[in-house]
Amino acid sequence: MATRFTLIFAASLFLLLLDCCSGSFIGVCYGRSADDLPTPDKVAQLVQLHKIKYVRIYDSNIQVLKAFANTGVELMIGVPNSDLLSLSQFQSNADRWLKNSVLPYYPATKITYITVGAEVTESPNNASSLVVPAMTNVLTALKKLGLHKKIKVSSTHSLGVLSRSFPPSAGAFNSSHAHFLKPMLEFLAENQSPFMIDIYPYYAYRDSPSKVSLDYALFEASSEVIDPNTGLLYTNMFDAQIDAIYFALMALNFRTIKVMVTETGWPSKGSPKETAATPDNAQTYNTNLIRHVINNTGTPAKPGEELDVYLFSLFNENRKPGLESERNWGLFYPDQTSVYSLDFTGRGAVDMTTQANITKSNGTTWCIASSKASQIDLQNAIDWACGPGNVDCTAIQPSQPCFEPDNLASHASFAFNSYYQQNGASDVACSFGGTGIKVDKDPSYDNCIYMRAGSNKTVTSNTTAMSSSTSSSSQNGNSTSVFTILLVTCLSALMHIQRY
Repeated sequence: MATRFTLIFAASLFLLLLDCCSGSFIGVCYGRSADDLPTPDKVAQLVQLHKIKYVRIYDSNIQVLKAFANTGVELMIGVPNSDLLSLSQFQSNADRWLKNSVLPYYPATKITYITVGAEVTESPNNASSLVVPAMTNVLTALKKLGLHKKIKVSSTHSLGVLSRSFPPSAGAFNSSHAHFLKPMLEFLAENQSPFMIDIYPYYAYRDSPSKVSLDYALFEASSEVIDPNTGLLYTNMFDAQIDAIYFALMALNFRTIKVMVTETGWPSKGSPKETAATPDNAQTYNTNLIRHVINNTGTPAKPGEELDVYLFSLFNENRKPGLESERNWGLFYPDQTSVYSLDFTGRGAVDMTTQANITKSNGTTWCIASSKASQIDLQNAIDWACGPGNVDCTAIQPSQPCFEPDNLASHASFAFNSYYQQNGASDVACSFGGTGIKVDKDPSYDNCIYMRAGSNKTVTSNTTAMSSSTSSSSQNGNSTSVFTILLVTCLSALMHIQRY
């Protein structure tokens, strides 16, 4: 009996360990308000090519669900506002919806969240009173099938659900929404579902440029904004808006509900008055956001708190109404080419021709791959640099510090720069048939150190980093300690079992 108990305890502890060390993730919203998008099958291939593991869609389209079967990509599907009345009225409608929209494709298609309604307080026909009844019926349908712990139910909101968001500590929900917010929050707390929020610092800057600095909106601020009530320091608007949600929840005594960002991003193009809607700014915002999230930075009020975020959006959508920016939030054009270079892992070098990078060194230049180079040209250039060009390309091999992100642009950048520095850092040495470009910002990241002028070989840490990466990585420091302690506990328990 004691042996069985110890086994169960050890197994439970190990599962807890895996859960607590999972970390934050970045996903992407796949909107389809366009008439020129690739087929869902091609979209699924594009998502896998770029190692995107989490995708949000706004309905339960059959073709999309089929396309993502057996891909390992986790899907968040949605119940549109137009279906709320039907699902809220009768349990049988929710049962039927689940039977037709989820069961035929699950678990081959890995559905993990269902959003019931989207930004209902912003819709012309306010259907907020229907949301919680519809959520309850969907959850009941899941419970009947034993899926309620594998598929979470929630609903998404705009920041307009708050009446105050600054300073963050004064964050408060709009009292006009109290009739549905209180039962919704009770539902989320009871079922351990996240509060889903759509956050756009871009709009805050666009609508109030005299009050909000562009650098503050882009995670680039050199100064801090102080919350006078708490003394907390904010270096970016994203954190301030997230903390406003946390404080609003705490004001209503909901302290255990996690927050999930189901939309955020920055447009790459806008109308003449939308001067901040540029590819450079979009790349800067999304790059800095990804690093901020992947590093498990948390916020000033919730340091280290896990925060999952979905970028909006996968494609530019030509049928979205409104200003020009509304049709240009995409990371990709409909032909599947990138609007700008973006590394979804938060670890690699980005397109260094923009302002989206961190380290600048006076007088020093590096050579990296052009974002306009074709995949074939990059592969040919890498083959030459690592062969006849005599570049040591060990660092971009599997399990080495510059292998991730595993794409041609990143690998080519490392090889190009090594050749460039070894051959006098001349313009000719950065040509590579037009695929190389010179930059004045250090493309190094994590333990991947790019050679610079005056060195005749890549910094040693590139070939030895693997042995010290655990101790040098701030991203995983705390979770590694927890992992070690719990793992030792599990192993000790199992050893104790073997003795008896």
